[in-house]
Amino acid sequence: MANQLIEQLQNVMPEGMQIPEEIKLLYKYIEENGLYKDINGFRYGFLYPEDELKESWSETERDGGTDITFYPGGTENLKYWFGKEHNELEQRLCVFAQTGGDGSESAFWLTEQGKIKIIHMGSGSGSLLSCVLADNAVDFLRLLAIGYDEICWDEDFPFPPNENPDRDMTINPNLKFQNWVKQTFHVEIPKTALEIIKYPACMDDESSEDEFFNWIQKYI
Repeated sequence: MANQLIEQLQNVMPEGMQIPEEIKLLYKYIEENGLYKDINGFRYGFLYPEDELKESWSETERDGGTDITFYPGGTENLKYWFGKEHNELEQRLCVFAQTGGDGSESAFWLTEQGKIKIIHMGSGSGSLLSCVLADNAVDFLRLLAIGYDEICWDEDFPFPPNENPDRDMTINPNLKFQNWVKQTFHVEIPKTALEIIKYPACMDDESSEDEFFNWIQKYI
């Protein structure tokens, strides 16, 4: 049976860019577990039942682990993030997820070496995080499994989930997803995001060792 999430993403990916196999497995997991919603002909995927997450939400806690939405963003809105259109951007980037309620997004980035990495593009109105999130798709899934509220807030990254003293909300873990990641890819879940994100650069930083941050400087 065809997987709509995979088909949608394939339809918007730039020529020469391929969906990582691990993301295809994720999308199969999402559809097999009914973790999606169809709106206006598009399918949006989640890591936890959206209705259960909303029902569990109180002033102090919620269930569901990391809240993220997978959708076929493609290259359509890159011109708004960068403030202009550029052919190279549309050949090297493909948005596939919304990482925060502020509008932050995650995208596949085709490096000059021909490798696919997963990067973050902060909304600018909330998150400013603009860097490589993971060097490969497995590490991206491990990052999601840690269980932060959202993966767009770099101030949380030095801490395990729920241990940032500036956060009041407790995020209960998504144990089913954590177990799927561990069993499917034979990996362990890190304690903090900084075990995966090497250089959590922000768009207003003067400099960074992050390669995506440095690559985008000629476009912004």
